[in-house]
Amino acid sequence: MSSSDRILVRDLRLWAHVGVLPHERELGQWFELDIELGWDLSSAAAADDVGATLDYSRAITALQGQARALRCQTLEHWSGLILDLLEDLYGPVPMAIELRKCQAPVPGFGGKVGVQRRRHQAP
Repeated sequence: MSSSDRILVRDLRLWAHVGVLPHERELGQWFELDIELGWDLSSAAAADDVGATLDYSRAITALQGQARALRCQTLEHWSGLILDLLEDLYGPVPMAIELRKCQAPVPGFGGKVGVQRRRHQAP
């Protein structure tokens, strides 16, 4: 497998009830998620075979359901749950995520904050 083969999902918008402040957990807010899944794409590319690749729609649907049901305080905790979900779907493949809060409740700050996590990466 080429170490550069990856399936990417960028800017998946998820509504979730995550935050340290009570109103964040009560009302909910938007988050953005990027996913990278390492997978050998050569067979799917050569044969034009969808069965030889990872079905990213399964991850999107599962993550949307997870976000709807979620109540927690930190991006760190949620990011671990995301990695667990991806591993349940696809096994111990190399994976990386970036999870961003779209509107951090910090006065005078209009940017995004986030966490990056990886699992099963080659040393």
